[in-house]
Amino acid sequence: MQRLTNKQIILGITGGIAAYKSAELTRLLKTAGADVRVVMTPSATEFITPLTLQALSGNPVHLHLLDAEAEAGMGHIELAKWADLILIAPCSANFMSRLASGHGDDLLTTICLATDAPICLAPAMNQAMWRDSGTQANVETLKNREIKLFGPGIGEQACGDNGPGRMLEPEKITNLTASQFETFALTGKTVFITAGPTREALDPIRYISNHSSGKMGYALAEAAIEAGAKVKLITGPVTLTPPERATTVAIESANEMLEASLLDLSLCDIFIAAAAVADYRPTAIAEHKIKKGTEEIMELHLVKNPDIVATVASSTPKPFTVGFAAETKDVLEYAKSKLERKNLDMIIANDVSRSDIGFNSDENAVTVITHSGSETLPQTSKRKLASLLIEEIATQYKANR
Repeated sequence: MQRLTNKQIILGITGGIAAYKSAELTRLLKTAGADVRVVMTPSATEFITPLTLQALSGNPVHLHLLDAEAEAGMGHIELAKWADLILIAPCSANFMSRLASGHGDDLLTTICLATDAPICLAPAMNQAMWRDSGTQANVETLKNREIKLFGPGIGEQACGDNGPGRMLEPEKITNLTASQFETFALTGKTVFITAGPTREALDPIRYISNHSSGKMGYALAEAAIEAGAKVKLITGPVTLTPPERATTVAIESANEMLEASLLDLSLCDIFIAAAAVADYRPTAIAEHKIKKGTEEIMELHLVKNPDIVATVASSTPKPFTVGFAAETKDVLEYAKSKLERKNLDMIIANDVSRSDIGFNSDENAVTVITHSGSETLPQTSKRKLASLLIEEIATQYKANR
């Protein structure tokens, strides 16, 4: 079931008494970690209300092909592109026929025509309708187009007949849906990632900060999502667009980042501290803009900020904790010391004195250090490097558990 973490599922519902099962199916898909968008045919709304599915999915239910409001946001083409998988449950004999014939006269058929995602059907109909030669011909057509069928089951039907045509139970359909996806390195794991700089206010308009762009942390978030993880991205002020499938928490100061990091930390399997946190903050924030005086020198009184990664590494239970060491000299020596001193499981060291890597650059080169050794990774794009790092983190995480 962990395979459904972060997966984007369109649940299509067609007209039939089995539509009542779609409520439980929606709940199970959501519980398994999927993001569910429900699309209903007009006849489906005669059996179950859109409001029920909206409440269970947490998203608006899509009903009409030509909906001005939907087209302005996520129309039928956007939905077709958005989906990782389209599941139609229940799928009526009529819908199977229209799909096999290539119809595109309502929202659900149009999405099926426009998508590159896998399509799976859970048939539900009277046993005679299922056995009909026309239905069976449609089944073969759909299978030849690599559309998968889940069921139908055999048993007593609402009309009193007994035979093939029952929609499978929601739990079975959820398991079959999950089986359509591969298991990745971090499937089902929860990863917290800090990224970007922090800002420590001096007054309402000035602050102490650093040159961190957040690119490395954001690339790690993307890579962790691709590896199957549920990601919470805790980000300082940057100009980057957060990954769509991450839960993003925007912060300003080190104290805010610490608070966000500790919130629900018991759910975290892996904590990656990629943010460049300001080491100190002013002892007091001026209520109004600090004016330039006649003095040649102005003194600032600073106090040490909390050590976020060390705090996380000392928590119980402790997540697998990964730190970064951005240094300008003696990089490996400082990194190894930090690994031991802060009780980390891994540290990633990089030389930020180089203008071609590190802060604000699209490339980086790092050395991965654990308690058992180190490995230097060649200079490459931060996106590619992030994938390599997530693979190494996943390997070390599994070895330490």
